[in-house]
Amino acid sequence: MSNTFDDLDDGRPETPAQRADRNWNEILQELRVLQTGTQILTGFLLALAFQASFADLSPAQRAFYLVLICLAALSAVVALAPVALHRAVFHLQVKPSLVRFGHNALRGALALVSLLLVGVVVFVFDVVVSLSAAVTAGIVLGVVILLLWVVVPVFVRHQGREGVR
Repeated sequence: MSNTFDDLDDGRPETPAQRADRNWNEILQELRVLQTGTQILTGFLLALAFQASFADLSPAQRAFYLVLICLAALSAVVALAPVALHRAVFHLQVKPSLVRFGHNALRGALALVSLLLVGVVVFVFDVVVSLSAAVTAGIVLGVVILLLWVVVPVFVRHQGREGVR
């Protein structure tokens, strides 16, 4: 009798198609969370240009603001890329490839959003307090992001692999 389930020993008796469907759904949920936060941040950035005090920004601050706008747009495009690909390959039976692309796009979008978050904090601190406070706030947030988005996941992943052995 042929075993139609795959050989990935993770406690889930799934076929490869079922696993791809589940993984795709998990990626979509993560993209929804990421996209909502990115949209709110982008809206905040776009509204800034229409404030009266925007004219008081230095040329360097304006240039940095435009970099942030580009990062916001790029992060939205990268986060939406898996959805666009899904539309293009719908019914073509390539879900595992779609899941791999979605995973990589989501990782790229998280990297872009981390830069965007740090940049927005730096920008606001620079405008409201000072450049030195901005640099300090940016470094602190960068370290927190690095710890929570890189170090902790690597540690948990390593612990998970150790538990399997």
